[in-house]
Amino acid sequence: MPWLRGPRKPSSCLPTPDIRTCHCQQPPCSAVFLPTALFIPSLVLQIGAFSLPPASSQRSPLLCSRVVYTSCHFPWRPLSGPPEYQFRSAHARRRVGLRERKCVRARRFPSGRREAPVPGAAAGRGSAVPEPPLPAMGLLSDPVRRRALARLVLRLNAPLCVLSYVAGIAWFLALAFPPLTQRTYMSENAMGSTMVEEQFAGGERARGFARDFAAHRRKTGALPVAWLERTMRSVGLEVYTQSFSRKLPFPDETRERYMVAGTNVYGILRAPRAASTESLVLTVPCGPDSANSQAVGLLLALAAHFRGQIYWAKDIIFLVTEQDLLGTEAWLEAYHDTNVTGMQSSPLQGRAGAIQAALALELSSDVVTSLDVAVEGLNGQLPNLDLLNLFQTFCQKGGLLCTLQGKLQPQDWTSVDGPLQGLQTLLLMTLQQASGRPHGAHGLFLRYRVEALTIRGINSFRQYKYDLVAVGKALEGMFRKLNHLLERLHQSFFFYVLPALSRFVSIGLYMPAAGFLLLVLGLKALELWMQLHEAGAGPQEAGGASGPGPPLPPAQSVGLASLVAPLLISQAMGLALYVLPVLGQHVATQHFPVAEAEAVVLTLLAIYAAGLALPHSTHRVMSAQAPDRGWMALKLVALIYLALQLACVALTNFSLGFLLAATMVPAAALTHPCGPRPLYAALLVLTSPAATLLGCLFLWRELQEAPLSLAEGWQLFLAALAQGVLDHHTYGALLFPLLALGLYPCWLLFWNVLFWK
Repeated sequence: MPWLRGPRKPSSCLPTPDIRTCHCQQPPCSAVFLPTALFIPSLVLQIGAFSLPPASSQRSPLLCSRVVYTSCHFPWRPLSGPPEYQFRSAHARRRVGLRERKCVRARRFPSGRREAPVPGAAAGRGSAVPEPPLPAMGLLSDPVRRRALARLVLRLNAPLCVLSYVAGIAWFLALAFPPLTQRTYMSENAMGSTMVEEQFAGGERARGFARDFAAHRRKTGALPVAWLERTMRSVGLEVYTQSFSRKLPFPDETRERYMVAGTNVYGILRAPRAASTESLVLTVPCGPDSANSQAVGLLLALAAHFRGQIYWAKDIIFLVTEQDLLGTEAWLEAYHDTNVTGMQSSPLQGRAGAIQAALALELSSDVVTSLDVAVEGLNGQLPNLDLLNLFQTFCQKGGLLCTLQGKLQPQDWTSVDGPLQGLQTLLLMTLQQASGRPHGAHGLFLRYRVEALTIRGINSFRQYKYDLVAVGKALEGMFRKLNHLLERLHQSFFFYVLPALSRFVSIGLYMPAAGFLLLVLGLKALELWMQLHEAGAGPQEAGGASGPGPPLPPAQSVGLASLVAPLLISQAMGLALYVLPVLGQHVATQHFPVAEAEAVVLTLLAIYAAGLALPHSTHRVMSAQAPDRGWMALKLVALIYLALQLACVALTNFSLGFLLAATMVPAAALTHPCGPRPLYAALLVLTSPAATLLGCLFLWRELQEAPLSLAEGWQLFLAALAQGVLDHHTYGALLFPLLALGLYPCWLLFWNVLFWK
């Protein structure tokens, strides 16, 4: 009857098919009535098609589509109510047939050949189409393509490694040239203009303060604390003192001190128009070997001048520290209520706001010919680039000659001479930053997120000289611009290298140099992984991938037990190198006629040399039936270990990471137990961390135009070893633990690979 069918919908009004219901993409079966006798068997067959075992599950989609097609195309009529969908069987049949033909046409064998037609199976109804297994998907899952890729990687690995290493070195050398280096610019809006009128005119007063300070220092033989307190109070500051003491792990023969004690004196100028929430610091370190009298005199003169101004929005702290950097570290730890170096100090009685920026001043005389700026801090930290730009801007405004690493900045960057001079400055900064030592009192402020610089006055034989008034005006201008800051310096770069004061290279431009070097380690690791994978392939896979020839015999598997011994022994040697020199110094002084510092250095060298016996130790521990390819697995682990270490170091201290990568990567890539062992052994020794340190010392003095002889270089090398251990235990420098606990054990792994039996 017509009323049982209901109104017929046009085909354009049919709803969108739901592909989740059935594979034939018909309207949802819940919207129509299906006879129970046909729907339940079709549902059972459909579930069974998806639950077939893996061997037969490749035919399940086609089976499902045919079952649902049969069940959905049975003639039917709804029993009651107008239907929501109108089924058009001819149209649906054409769609399903087209899908089946596409599925059959798309199936291929793994080798890439099309499906061969079955004889006698024409396109008529009921013809059976053979359905081979679905092909393996992906490039690496196909054995033929995988073997081809492995052969390509093995064939091109050596040229790619050489090209990558040369590209990394060339990229680093090109950093000083204008395509990669950029002009510096001020990013902070509050410091973008130098339109401030410097009014400092206390040159004579500063020289008077300097003479009185030097006289009282000679009289007392130490920092004249009482005189400093009295003078700071006379200029209107809140004056406080702090006493501290520190026992060094072993005597510092460079400065001739072991039990260190001293007193810091600081005065606070309160901001007249703001709360004490933010502050600036001007500090003068006074060491046992440098009085720094002119800097103290200029500090007191600036304090007297700043006291008469009313525009200060931040507190200003005038700090004079004793015992050089130890006094600065003691004051910073007490100011921030922390103790990271074991310093014993009295608590601070007076505090100001959070320190936003700091300037450290060092003057060798009352007249200067240039101002040199130091930016390298503890563990390679650098201040915000805007602070350095501010220093250069006020030096240019006052006509002061400013230098970086003691080098004048080139005037002409279009010729070759300018970039070559900038390359020397860049190399000097790289060596200074890689050492991880704080090159000035500012380096300790950077640990506490305080942007800081060290400004040194140089008095050379140049014709033009400047008095303390010019230096004081530059410092006044910098403090007035820092006084305008509404927040911490954050707009400019924190990771950069400097070929000159007016040029910089950002992190996005210098990191590819380290990336190319680390790519060599990745390529060699990929080559070893391919070799191990192909050697460990079974006879079925190897024979199937090789074609009709005989299958390859299964290679001997790599035992993990053969890798445990060298890994544990190398790490134990690194731990001994880190712990024993300081702990065993007293035993060494009792049995040998050496001082404590010499005992520490000699113990370092002895443990370092003892690591060369690692292959003999590991072969005694390992089983005599170690696999022949165990050295490949060990080198693979060592390459990954070295790459991870160098990548992490290069992100935080690019200079250190690049220098280590430039020296250690070639030896790590070339080390092989089957090659010329004497040549590889010499290469490994020359690129070890200790040899890298020795070479950097010679290069540093050569760039400073003060070359060293072999004897002088050896003495400087021994002093650098002792200073590195002392800086770690005194200030928390991380270079010594990195070399002892990370790179030295990794180097021992390559040494073990070379002498693998």
